[in-house]
Amino acid sequence: MNPEACSIPKESGERDLLNDLQQTVSASRLGLFLQCRLKFYFRYVLRLKKPKTPSLHVGSSVHAVLKSWNKARWLQQPLTLKQAHDVFLDAWADTSEGSVTWEPGEENNEITTGWRLVDTYLRESHLPAELKPDAVEVPIEADLHHRGLPKLIGVLDLVQQQQIIDYKTSATTPNAEKVVHTTEIQTSAYAILYRHNTGQQEAGLQLHHLVKLKNPKVVITAMPPMSQPQESRLYRQMEAYLNGLQHGQFVPSPGMHCASCEFFDECRHWH
Repeated sequence: MNPEACSIPKESGERDLLNDLQQTVSASRLGLFLQCRLKFYFRYVLRLKKPKTPSLHVGSSVHAVLKSWNKARWLQQPLTLKQAHDVFLDAWADTSEGSVTWEPGEENNEITTGWRLVDTYLRESHLPAELKPDAVEVPIEADLHHRGLPKLIGVLDLVQQQQIIDYKTSATTPNAEKVVHTTEIQTSAYAILYRHNTGQQEAGLQLHHLVKLKNPKVVITAMPPMSQPQESRLYRQMEAYLNGLQHGQFVPSPGMHCASCEFFDECRHWH
């Protein structure tokens, strides 16, 4: 048989991918679609692969330690600082999500920065080691088809005393008012997921920013439970996502965010 005769045409393959993307949505996927639909198209429809950035590698390595540390607290077998450091080194050496191209001397600086962030967070005991979490790294979903919306999916970093906690690394100290607004899609999505799966309202939400300064620090932004207007706004944003995918509306959104976009060259050649 001619192998070309059984291959799926590009157009058909894209239609299948777009159909799949309409069945579920995560906060990160929704946020990217609303930020720039063409970037969404490059990442999730064309699935263009890009090298892992140093900042992303630092963030994922730090996150791996906090995940292990919280799971150990849940098991009531807290990690020692030495064990946490071993987890960090293992995560740093992991290239399963792609390797990083380092400038001379850059990796040594970044690995030191990453561990100092973890060390600062654990030593300051923002969450006591003996306090058992409600849940750690829980993949959950909320079926919203009764609203005519895709299934909402996500993973909660940590739930502690009914507080939803999410970890972030940052190069600058976050402004509380701005970060509450810029992360609203994520925090509202997490609140909906929590309520759908527990039948309870969250006690609140917290963003724990590990800030990469010369002297690392932790900035905690506390938020009240999701409001009704925030919930309604998220549903409207999901409607825009669904409508955009159904009509193939993938256009660029030039702005300040383009400076750090990995698809800058592809976007410049878009027509």
